[in-house]
Amino acid sequence: MKIYSWNVNGIRAVIKKGLFTPFVDAHRPDILCLQETKAERGQVAIDLPGYHEVWNSAVKKGYAGTAIFSRAKPLSVVLGFPPEFAGRWEFGDELYGNANEEGRVITAEFEHFFVVTVYTPNAKDDLSRLALRHRHWDPAFLAWCLELQKTKPVVFCGDLNVAHTELDLANPRPNRGKKGFTDEEREGFQHFVDAGFVDTLRLFRQGNGHYSWWSQRSNAREKNVGWRIDYVLVSPALRPAVVDAAIHAEVMGSDHCPVSVTLDPARLGGGSRD
Repeated sequence: MKIYSWNVNGIRAVIKKGLFTPFVDAHRPDILCLQETKAERGQVAIDLPGYHEVWNSAVKKGYAGTAIFSRAKPLSVVLGFPPEFAGRWEFGDELYGNANEEGRVITAEFEHFFVVTVYTPNAKDDLSRLALRHRHWDPAFLAWCLELQKTKPVVFCGDLNVAHTELDLANPRPNRGKKGFTDEEREGFQHFVDAGFVDTLRLFRQGNGHYSWWSQRSNAREKNVGWRIDYVLVSPALRPAVVDAAIHAEVMGSDHCPVSVTLDPARLGGGSRD
């Protein structure tokens, strides 16, 4: 069972380049999670027979947004954060507005687990969203995943907009304290790990050089001067089922590349619904 995640940085652009359907045909994911779709479903000329689709588009046109394509029909779907979580973390401030207006989260329930795709807010160059991200978004997202985990294990994936350790970006020293590599953002990621969630790539790939995003300047991608900011994490109960995890740097079409995890269905335990 293959679960893929890809920040497409505009699904219409990837389709226009003729790169989206060939990617799906070549990799044949069972579940495909997209971030930064920048489109509503009606704006996209896409046909993937055999897949069910869920979209969560931003209110603002051409901005953010997520989607999930799956061979199995989800048992249930939640778009964004439930009200009790959004309200709990005070997302209604002037820096951000409503947490659910940007289409950044989709939760899909399947037989053995939940899949959550997330497009975490960028802290911005001037770090104007750092406090909101650190105090509100990261705690709310972790709380939501832990709540889901009470019912079934969780796979969450997407663009988390942070390099966790110095091994997750090519040039850590000059980027320390900048967006994507502040102490606050790294601490937010560490809280996922401390809560038991497993960074699946690190089960199979150690060291640096494993990146999922590259600047579009200075031939950064060709030189592999990048950042690992796209992840697939799983609940500890799913760790025995993880048989591979990978970064697919050869897949073009976006400044990000897809990341994936492969699960052995025979090792998946049963889940219950309350």
